[in-house]
Amino acid sequence: MVVTKGVPVLMYHSVRERPPRETAGLAVSPGAFADQMALLHERGFTPVPFSALRADVPKPIVITFDDGYADFHSEALPVLERFGFTATVFVTTGWLADAGREAAGRPLDAMLTWGQVREAAAHGIEIGGHSHGHPQLDQLRDRALTDELVRSRGLLEDRLGAPATTMAYPFGYSSARVRRAVRDAGYESACAVANRLAPGGDPLAVPRLTVRASTSLAAFGRVADGTRLSQIYFRDRALTRGYAVVRRTRYGLRRVSGRD
Repeated sequence: MVVTKGVPVLMYHSVRERPPRETAGLAVSPGAFADQMALLHERGFTPVPFSALRADVPKPIVITFDDGYADFHSEALPVLERFGFTATVFVTTGWLADAGREAAGRPLDAMLTWGQVREAAAHGIEIGGHSHGHPQLDQLRDRALTDELVRSRGLLEDRLGAPATTMAYPFGYSSARVRRAVRDAGYESACAVANRLAPGGDPLAVPRLTVRASTSLAAFGRVADGTRLSQIYFRDRALTRGYAVVRRTRYGLRRVSGRD
């Protein structure tokens, strides 16, 4: 995958009117989501799948969803279809509603089923990985890290009957070690958060732009246009830089102490 500089990659989570407390900050109401998609349509944006991030279409933009919440199927998908838009859903395989014996981690809200994931794929939605149990990948030892990546990709390919070549890092956390493991696991592209426009370059470190409950329609328009991002995301960027140092230190101390 060749990452084209300057293409906005939007990051959504839940599209729900009354989300639980755990997801409330990153949940967008169905009405707000419909208004945002209408704005993209009116301004002539062309949504493309994350794996096809490119600038050879009019005003390209990427719409992504993390985790795999059930409201993607009930709320977001009908709106996307209304406008003829595609999107990419990064699925946490162990969180799915019918994961059964493969269940892992703790879902924060009602999740998609495998049948709904297949239905979304049949409607032109790209399905990517988001790990299996949604851990902080950069804090895992090598064996556990590999298991999270390989297990998730294997389940997606087995259940969907199609290659799974793209993923998103849970919490947006990665490192050079994690990115090497992602490449070794067979992924060709991956995205974090960072709240910047895609700069081109490393396809395993593509930044995205957060859309949250507090994002007004005016601010959303500026995000899509790539304007005034330093003002909109000033606090997010500062926190990202600070916590990156904390995570590197934490992992280093765990390695020294020999703790898993």
